[in-house]
Amino acid sequence: MYETILKNLVRIGTVTATAPASRAARVKFQDTGVTSDWLPVLAARPYIRDYDGPQETEARAGGSGYPMFESHTHGLVIRPWMPKVNATVLCLYLPVFNADGFILGELGPLGKLRQWADQ
Repeated sequence: MYETILKNLVRIGTVTATAPASRAARVKFQDTGVTSDWLPVLAARPYIRDYDGPQETEARAGGSGYPMFESHTHGLVIRPWMPKVNATVLCLYLPVFNADGFILGELGPLGKLRQWADQ
């Protein structure tokens, strides 16, 4: 029994569904063909430029003297990371029988990650 528990502590699988509102996803593990229940996605905090004020892009100097190119900023919307369907993710399970698990992050070369594939 302990060998099975230890063997399944760290798992790699493919995301089959996501629930951004509850920050959870379901993952299919290729070695068993089993799809997990809803797993919480670990909070991955983005870089926050300023904690006490509004989030905005940095001001850039305009060019050519035209009003449309004047220095300006834009407001930012910062959302926590969520895996996309078909992304390969790393999961960690608690070391007990029939334990809860968590999605730690996405695996793969940076340029080929599903997170940035459509950007």
